[in-house]
Amino acid sequence: MTAPGTGAADGAPGRPEGILNLLKPPGMTSHDVVAFVRRLLGERRIGHGGTLDPGAAGVLPLCVGRSTRLTDMLQAMPKVYRVEMTLGVSTDTHDQYGETTDVVSNFALSLTDVAEALDAFTGRYEQVPPMTSALRHRGVRLYALARQGVDVPRAARPVTIYRIRIVRALPADTDTLTFGSRIYFDVACSSGTYVRTLCHDVGQRLGCGAHMSFLIRTRVGPFAIDDALTLEDLSSLVSERRAAEAFLSPTAALVHLPAVYLPPEEARRFRFGQPVPWSGPVEAGRKSAFGEIGSVPEQKPGETIVRVHGSPSRLLGLGRMADADGQRWIRPYKVLQPPQE
Repeated sequence: MTAPGTGAADGAPGRPEGILNLLKPPGMTSHDVVAFVRRLLGERRIGHGGTLDPGAAGVLPLCVGRSTRLTDMLQAMPKVYRVEMTLGVSTDTHDQYGETTDVVSNFALSLTDVAEALDAFTGRYEQVPPMTSALRHRGVRLYALARQGVDVPRAARPVTIYRIRIVRALPADTDTLTFGSRIYFDVACSSGTYVRTLCHDVGQRLGCGAHMSFLIRTRVGPFAIDDALTLEDLSSLVSERRAAEAFLSPTAALVHLPAVYLPPEEARRFRFGQPVPWSGPVEAGRKSAFGEIGSVPEQKPGETIVRVHGSPSRLLGLGRMADADGQRWIRPYKVLQPPQE
């Protein structure tokens, strides 16, 4: 469980900012949620931690204020979902909202058959994004092309499935899965994975076809659904002038990174964007339950991205730690506390 912050970015004065762990309702796009919170808080600088389809619900972390500098890191974090997959019907969008492309009504499978098909996708696999995704082709969103009836070739992209666990199958009073049977499973996967396409690919492997009929995201990195606030919760806190209670410290998104604690002079230099020599200790980051939370965008060979603190309660930003000329250096990467504060 992530702990509430102070209402400002790790001790910085001023308007509330930091990380909001929100529960996106179905029927809203991720952009809709960002626009809602912008109006509610009167803050333009807001970014989200990974797109959810309009029909899906679940965890949508938002970075507010200076914490938007961490948005790319949240987007790169692994995700966990609860999924409903319906057997026997394939669609062009790979979910319940698309046009039916194939129906297989005469088949009989066991739950073991489905478990083996799901397990076959565990690990790294090449996934072809759906035409209804937000990826771009020559500057145009694929979903915009799909609305025009245009289908373009899409290159397969590597994604990673860390674990899959079947929760239950319906109907529950039979050992045989037939047309319309629904499989509920939990999946932990890398950023960029299309779970609806995973369902489609599993259906193709089973030979009966399948589509995703329900999706809820239960975790993004360290942010869990049990701790998420609804938009109504956030609105109430704002109306009661308690908005600060909704915010988590930016550190909550970075606990997987190693940390250093700079003395005052080195902290001042870091905040001015100057490299700092460092021979002090480096505190280890926390391990994730499924391993890959430590992947960091733009981390270069031979360096380590570290959390840089001026004190345990004051996150200054992120630095690139590497050795050069017989000395370890920390070079500013993302400075969250400017020199004037």
